[in-house]
Amino acid sequence: MRELLYLEVPTPDTDRVRTWLQDSFSLPEGSSKRQTPDGIGVQWVGKNRDGADPGAKSSAKPSAKPSAKPSPELSIFVWSLQRTTYLKVFRWGDRPLPQEGTLLRHLRQELLATFPPTYPAPPTLDLSQTSIFEALAQHYPLTVKYFQKIPNGEADLTRAYWWEQRWREGVSHPQEPKQVVFQAAGSQQTASSPTVDYDLIYVGGALGVIHATVMAQRGYRVLVVERLGFGRMNREWNISRDEFQSLLDLELLTAAELESVVGREYVDGFHKFFDANNPPQAKADILHTPTVLNVAVESDKLLQICGQKLTDLGGEIWEYTEFERAEIYGDRVRFQGHHRPKPGEDNRASGGDRSASARLLIDAMGTASPIAWQLNQGRPFDSVCPTVGAVFQGLDPQVWDSQYGDVLNSHGDVSKGRQLIWELFPAAGKDLTVYLFHYHQVHPDNPGSLLEMYEDFFTILPEYRRCDLDQLTWKKATFGYIPGYFNVGSGDRRVAYDRVMAIGDAASLQSPLIFTGFGSLVRNLSRLTTLLDAALSHDLLAAHHLEQVRAYQSNIAVTWLFSKGMMVPTGRLIAPERINAMLNTFFGVLAHQPPAVSEAFMKDRADWITFNRMAIAAAQQNPSLLLWIWDLAGPKDMVRWLVNYCLFSVLTLLSVVCGGWFPGWVQWLKPWLEPRFPALWFWLLAQSYLLTDGVGRAQWRYGSGGTGAQV
Repeated sequence: MRELLYLEVPTPDTDRVRTWLQDSFSLPEGSSKRQTPDGIGVQWVGKNRDGADPGAKSSAKPSAKPSAKPSPELSIFVWSLQRTTYLKVFRWGDRPLPQEGTLLRHLRQELLATFPPTYPAPPTLDLSQTSIFEALAQHYPLTVKYFQKIPNGEADLTRAYWWEQRWREGVSHPQEPKQVVFQAAGSQQTASSPTVDYDLIYVGGALGVIHATVMAQRGYRVLVVERLGFGRMNREWNISRDEFQSLLDLELLTAAELESVVGREYVDGFHKFFDANNPPQAKADILHTPTVLNVAVESDKLLQICGQKLTDLGGEIWEYTEFERAEIYGDRVRFQGHHRPKPGEDNRASGGDRSASARLLIDAMGTASPIAWQLNQGRPFDSVCPTVGAVFQGLDPQVWDSQYGDVLNSHGDVSKGRQLIWELFPAAGKDLTVYLFHYHQVHPDNPGSLLEMYEDFFTILPEYRRCDLDQLTWKKATFGYIPGYFNVGSGDRRVAYDRVMAIGDAASLQSPLIFTGFGSLVRNLSRLTTLLDAALSHDLLAAHHLEQVRAYQSNIAVTWLFSKGMMVPTGRLIAPERINAMLNTFFGVLAHQPPAVSEAFMKDRADWITFNRMAIAAAQQNPSLLLWIWDLAGPKDMVRWLVNYCLFSVLTLLSVVCGGWFPGWVQWLKPWLEPRFPALWFWLLAQSYLLTDGVGRAQWRYGSGGTGAQV
């Protein structure tokens, strides 16, 4: 028996595919089919078990006993997994059968024509006439069913629907981003220039309030604007102890406060990808990373602590205020938005336009930020991870040990053009946080759907972890679009206008492997705080100055090739096992390295030598890996990657030569250089980070009083 073909048929209707095989699929002349429980068997009429014509002359003597070998035929069968259909063809026999290749090509073509890839979009809704549950029940029945069991589920499902619609609108019109940032004309600047109400306005209250509170502690007047109610996150956060330490170094949290927001700290985290269909060289052992994402953060509690500290320091928080536009004047920027009533409030009493002005506006609105879309001419992100999940209780202890988590896990091959990946983290008490996501290349015809992913989540969660969804206690929905941008050098992606700057997901500079905007922000909080404080101190708030206040790392820029290799291009069908095979090749190499090596990769600290050693080892173990990546990435992106690799090599060399003394020299120059030439000193400070943090070698933490402390 030999496997001849393995395909994914991108439809959840497996019965329809089986019926099509049995009733509609036409066979080459001279062959016949018989129905089987899961498909068909194909035989050639008039051929013996070796595929030869029985009338042909043969010198072989007749056998005294009939052979026990089965008659040669092709077995074609289908099965369902991950809300899609898979098909395999096996040959019962030692030698190829007549027209075997022709049949396989014909089968592939007919399947693609009959069951092409589809990318369904949510319906357009008028929620003034019906509830979100009633409107979506026909399209996403399981999503509606289980969101009805989640506290605040109606508001969360509405938020997920809104986020997807806004995201789709931006992706579908990539050349026509809506203008929301305006430069006031010369006469207008003097005639109607507003007074400065704040030093900083943060638009976006999740990641925004963390950074806003740090800046308020430095004495800046801060306003945080939140579109919905403040303090409720639609994503949970995980991090490691050493990364969380930066919140203590910045004096944002006390040791007691930090412990109060730690929901759970587990013993070990696993990385394992489905490899039942992989070739032997692409199978792998489990990778253990006990100190990666092993601390579950109670995000709502952390936000409330930061919000309280902010208001105690004189800062303000505007809830239920939608950003509409920003107007840039000579020495300030004006925020304009619309305040909506809180649930239950009278619209006439509490709604209306709101505005404020500041020295600087920080865009922390995430992937759907209209500022990010305008700033990068409709191309703020190259890729995205549509991510859905939930916090719940009730999983059988025999299925889940609360001392362990899944950092990255897959239980099947490519599904509907996506390699679905699970994350599972123990949370506070008996809670469990589970995510389902995939790496996705942004395309106007296929933006990526949260609601489609949620229907997958509730359908296939019992496949991933044996459970009865109706027996679980649902606590919270978690979802979002996690962006990725393939930077070619530190200046490739814009993150700033004059007096406007992006952070977090809106800046799209985080790791393409496992970290969301929270991990990147916390890991780079000292760097961003130091640079922004210096820029504000000397009013260096023009775009070319603010562009230097970023968390770019050249060692991360080269790793986007891994995420690129996990994306199925829109409209293509690839070998279903291909992405799992690539992941297992690389993670299998990591599994046999010292723990410090795998931890460095997962925490964005891999240096040039480590990166090259791992890449060479993976290529030697599985030479097909290079061809697979070339096939998915294409020549254009491979050239872009080579440019990134050269820049990484140059910066690494400069870091080796200068990184040990340059940051200290910049600090030594500070008392004399900063008062006389602040722009030059600021540039040198940014370069010191580029040569240390920028290549994965963190050198500085931000201490109290605005001084850097080398570590």
